Amino acid sequence: MSTNRKVYWIAIAALALGAIGLADRLLLGHRDAAYGSYVTWGLWVAMYLFFAGVAAGAFAVATLDLLFKVETFRGTGRVALWTAMVSLGGALLSIGLDLGHMLRIWKVYLQPHFHSVMTQMVWGYTLFGVLLVAALREAIRNPGGRALRALMMAGLPLALFVSGAVGALLGVESSRPFWHIGLLPVQFPVFAVASGVAALLAIIGLFGAKDDPRRAAQIRVLAVATIAFGVAKLYFLWADFSQSLYGNVPQNVAAVKEVLFGRYWWSFWILQILAGTLVPVAVLLRPGPRRGAVAGWMGVLVLAGLAVARANIVLPALAVPEIGALSEAFSGSARLRFEYFPSLMEWAVTLGITGLVVLAFLSGYERLPLRPKEA
Repeated sequence: MSTNRKVYWIAIAALALGAIGLADRLLLGHRDAAYGSYVTWGLWVAMYLFFAGVAAGAFAVATLDLLFKVETFRGTGRVALWTAMVSLGGALLSIGLDLGHMLRIWKVYLQPHFHSVMTQMVWGYTLFGVLLVAALREAIRNPGGRALRALMMAGLPLALFVSGAVGALLGVESSRPFWHIGLLPVQFPVFAVASGVAALLAIIGLFGAKDDPRRAAQIRVLAVATIAFGVAKLYFLWADFSQSLYGNVPQNVAAVKEVLFGRYWWSFWILQILAGTLVPVAVLLRPGPRRGAVAGWMGVLVLAGLAVARANIVLPALAVPEIGALSEAFSGSARLRFEYFPSLMEWAVTLGITGLVVLAFLSGYERLPLRPKEA
C-alpha cells in the first residue's frame, strides 16, 4: 500500500473518532471538557495556535517560489498555498469549538472594537483567508501574472502579522508573567516559519514525485532550514526560561518549573525537546536521510513537537494560581482546579480536526493542479 493510501486510512479513522467527539461537543456543550473556571484554555486553543502557525509559515514558504522565484523551490508554491488554506481551516475550527457561544462571531464583524487584539486577529485571519483563496486561484490560472505577485507581496506581511498577533494576544496579559515577556510576539512568527518549513519537508519527503529533478535539492535545503530552526527554538527556550528564573517573579518561576519539573515535564523533555527537536536534528544532520521518506517523517516529528510546544506555552501559565491559596479555597468541583489534562472528548475532536485537515490536503494534492507538470 502506498504512503498516500496509508495516510488516507489513518486520517479517515481519526475523522471517525472526531465525529463522536464533535457530536458530544455540539449536543452537550463544554460539559465533558476538562478545562474550567481557572484553566480556561485547553487542547483546542493549543491546536489553534499550531494550525494557525502552519498556515502563516506555509504561506511564507510559498513566497520562495511565487514571489522571490527561487529556482530550487520552483513548483512548490501552489502546494504550500494549499497547505496554508487547509491549516487555516483547521485553526479556525479548533478555536471555534472552544468558544462558549459560537454563533456570536458575527459581533466581531458588525460591532468591532479595533483596539482589541482579538478583533484585529479575527479581521486579520479573515483577510488572510480571502487572500489565500485569491492567490491560489491566480497561481493555478495565471502563475506569471502581476496579480499573483501583488497578492504574495501583500500576503507576506499579513502572514507575519497574524502569526505575531497570537503572541501579542498572550503577551499583553500582564496578570500572567509567563506570557508577559517581550520575546513572545517575536517567537511566534519564527515558530510559524519553522512549521511551514517542516510541513513542506514532510509533504515533499512523503508525497513528492521521485522523478522530480528538484526534489533532492528541496529536501536538502528544507532539512538544513529545519536544523537551523531547531537550534533557534532551543535558543529561544533558553533565553525565555533563564530570564524568567533569574527575574525571580514568583508566578513566572512557578510556571517555568511546572514545565521543566512539574506536571508537564514529560511533554516538554520527551515530546517537545527529544522527539520534536533533537531526534529530527540528529537524523537530518546525516546526509543519507535527506533524500526521501525518512526526511519526510522527520518533518512530521518536528510538526508534532511544535504542536506540543504550543500546549507548553498555553497551559503552564494557567496552572499557577493568580492569588495565593486560591487552589485551596474551594474543593469538590472539577471546574475549580488548576490541574488539567484533555478529556477523551477533547482528544477525539482534535483527532477529527487533524484527520480532516490531512484528508483535505491529500484530496487537493491529488485532484488540483498543484504540482509541476514534470512531476
